[in-house]
Amino acid sequence: MARFRGVDKTEFLDQKMLRAPAIRLLEEAEIFCQRHFPLPGRIVPGRMERLDRPLIPPDAMREILVNAIIHRDYSNAGGSMALAIFDDRVEVWSVGRFPNGVSPRALSRTHISVLRNPLIAEVFHRSGLIEKWGRGTNRVIEMCRAHGIAPPEFEEVGPAVLVTFRVPVGMTARVTDQVGDQVTPHVTEHVTAHVTAQVTAHVRRLLEAASEPMSREALQMLLRLKHRQHFLRAYLWPLLKAGWLEMTLPEKPRSREQRYRTTEAGRRALEESRP
Repeated sequence: MARFRGVDKTEFLDQKMLRAPAIRLLEEAEIFCQRHFPLPGRIVPGRMERLDRPLIPPDAMREILVNAIIHRDYSNAGGSMALAIFDDRVEVWSVGRFPNGVSPRALSRTHISVLRNPLIAEVFHRSGLIEKWGRGTNRVIEMCRAHGIAPPEFEEVGPAVLVTFRVPVGMTARVTDQVGDQVTPHVTEHVTAHVTAQVTAHVRRLLEAASEPMSREALQMLLRLKHRQHFLRAYLWPLLKAGWLEMTLPEKPRSREQRYRTTEAGRRALEESRP
């Protein structure tokens, strides 16, 4: 699983490789999606609650992940399934070609259900995660259309099946001039524009929490991120350069007393991210 910067695999922001039982693989893949998908929301008029609108319907995303697990060709010892998240799309790969009688075009119509791994499929069926009638992809297409996004694209690429959701995950800024926790004061329109489009659930939580000054460690713990460099590169540095966060001690960037707080621009970004 990986979250890449931009629209290719030149650089990744987050990566996780995992060997685990099938159900655990599904759970970890869903957690990874939750971590990196934006979560737009709005306040319902007349009701004291926030209505979130997921990037991809959760049931549709789960169905595709389950299919990647249960239809993988496990006779290929070097094969695997993969989840790749880019700025403009989400890809799910699974080693193993479509079964005889099933084509990418057929998946949007009534088609036969061919189980490559019936024992694994039975486990997911008993768990209530799939049905046995070959309607999984049809349901995914219906859910996406009802949600207002394009249905996923199905294709064979070499010995693997690729499913692509073309959705605006969000732009990511390229930050290259940092040393330690320090960030240069120069803010360009290019970087600001790139970060503005990336109001993910994590960014929202961070900006909301930093309404009161917080340390780098506290903000990182808030997002439950283990790797300091990933937190700095993916969140802290870009938000500082965008002007959404500011240092309480800008003249002493490495001070142990350094704290970070949300700026007026950051508060506006939060408001503008709500439909």
